[in-house]
Amino acid sequence: MDSRERLVTTMSELMWERGYADSSPREVRERAGVGQGSMYHHFPSKRDLALAALERNVVDLLPAAAELDGPGSPMARIEAYLMRPRDALKGCKVGRMTQDPQVREDPVLLAPVARAFQQVHAAWARALRAAVTAGELRDDLDPEQLARTLMAVLQGGYVLAIAQQDQRPFDDACSGALALLRAAAPSRPHGPGRNTEERERP
Repeated sequence: MDSRERLVTTMSELMWERGYADSSPREVRERAGVGQGSMYHHFPSKRDLALAALERNVVDLLPAAAELDGPGSPMARIEAYLMRPRDALKGCKVGRMTQDPQVREDPVLLAPVARAFQQVHAAWARALRAAVTAGELRDDLDPEQLARTLMAVLQGGYVLAIAQQDQRPFDDACSGALALLRAAAPSRPHGPGRNTEERERP
């Protein structure tokens, strides 16, 4: 791993741990084992390094969201994604950046974060639309709206887990979201050509 890669990886980890404001260039250099001259050769400013680290965090996030696409049952993919083990106390690598005022108020730093959530939303919407088409969810559901709801559940689960320093609120949020999706499955037909009166006739 070259010095540039070590700097980006280290900044990515520090921003995930403590945010942009509390990640100092000196600590990045010391943890990465890179000298000051080398750091400023690759990144003229802390902001430039942070932007590269944010882009890295986005790259790390998207392969997981890609699990929502693929062959087979859409609901099975959705369930696997919701129940995938996560360390909720560390929070979402990308979502935590929205809580950092210096990132939130800088359009350049915020852009990768917004783009990542747009891509994850698109993956969710495709999976939910496929589940409706496959008859696994009711056709009166709005996949775009439901995608935002599920993303909000996951991000809110992270916040609750961090606030309480307990993994369980996040796990409960994911399990609750899955239970609501299962409740939104279409009612099973009673069988072709049989009305209620016929079914009740002895």
